[in-house]
Amino acid sequence: MKRVLAWLLMLCMMIPLMPLTLAEEEEEEEPAAQEEVLLTDPNIVLFSDNNLPIPVGPQYPDLTLDDFDKKSPAIYTCRMKGNTSGYTQRSITSEKVFDKITVTGTLDILYVDPLWVIVRHKGNLAYVKRHRITNVEPVDSEAIPPYGVQKHQYVAKTADTAEVRVSMSHEDKCWAILKPGTTLSIWRICGEWAVVNYWRTYGYIHISDLTDLVMVSPTDQALNSDSPIAAYTSYYKMVNTESNANRLVNIDVGITRMSVVLQPGESFDCNKQMGPYKKAVGYLEAGILNDGEADTGIGGGTCQVSSTIYNALLQLPGVKILQRRAHGDNGAPYLPHGVDAAVGNSELNLRFRNDYDFPIRLEGHTNYDGALCWLIYRADDAAVSASAE
Repeated sequence: MKRVLAWLLMLCMMIPLMPLTLAEEEEEEEPAAQEEVLLTDPNIVLFSDNNLPIPVGPQYPDLTLDDFDKKSPAIYTCRMKGNTSGYTQRSITSEKVFDKITVTGTLDILYVDPLWVIVRHKGNLAYVKRHRITNVEPVDSEAIPPYGVQKHQYVAKTADTAEVRVSMSHEDKCWAILKPGTTLSIWRICGEWAVVNYWRTYGYIHISDLTDLVMVSPTDQALNSDSPIAAYTSYYKMVNTESNANRLVNIDVGITRMSVVLQPGESFDCNKQMGPYKKAVGYLEAGILNDGEADTGIGGGTCQVSSTIYNALLQLPGVKILQRRAHGDNGAPYLPHGVDAAVGNSELNLRFRNDYDFPIRLEGHTNYDGALCWLIYRADDAAVSASAE
């Protein structure tokens, strides 16, 4: 029991199942932005790994190479894909520590952020892109959560229109602008700002724009009936195209069909629950990722529904993932690398089982404004009793 509690309380990293084969490929250039025309506000910026805006204010202070040394404890081990480089800065234009050579053997992972990991190889420290590592394993699988898990600490609603800003400054631009009443989860709070995951970076919402703040239980023991035991929010684009408008409808339909109670020992099949992906069910044609390539299909957007709940499920050691596959080698860009879960056919499906001795309730939220939130609650008398105490 102590190991399980330790596992839960350490949920502040990111991703489980990585590809199990080493790919011999050249170091990839930073992906170019593949965005469409903005829907409304010119204050909104578009995400692009190679052209991130320069923030006006401070951002969440991720740890750097200077915070570690040759004796720092590792949390995971990994291998690097062929011809991968490690860098002195979080930039592929910085000085290389590993100069495009195939590094043999395993490396230590010391830190994980949305886009990079800090690794150690033969005493040398470097930043490596998350999509350039493979065979990731926790040093202690009972005490350390799966690689990629990121435990969100709070759930709230937007009190009024809320800006998801690029930095902790009202003067900065926005990643997204949310409607009043949008349910979202918060990774952590820094001063007067709520820090959220936005694609493969962070976004910041001033706490004055939020209401109904509820703590997510740090373990699978309910704090009260209103407190979820896991929560995760991903963000989607708001652009002025028919395809994107259809995608918002598909996300809503998928969430509605997936919001159920799962009994102890019961398995859940996302394709069966959300499907069939047909117009008769309410799905429309929208953009999809087909083995990492852009395409269109009926039900486009449902993969973000499954991928987002996957990130919530990973926070719970009593939920067993039975099947999961990524959207190609680089994954879905709206999440950190390695924590997406594609659906659509027998090979692309998310299946899981509730191994707890209590039922869990899956509750999805979207407000047609860019945020998709999944909350997981205990659905038994223990949650009600905790609320009454």
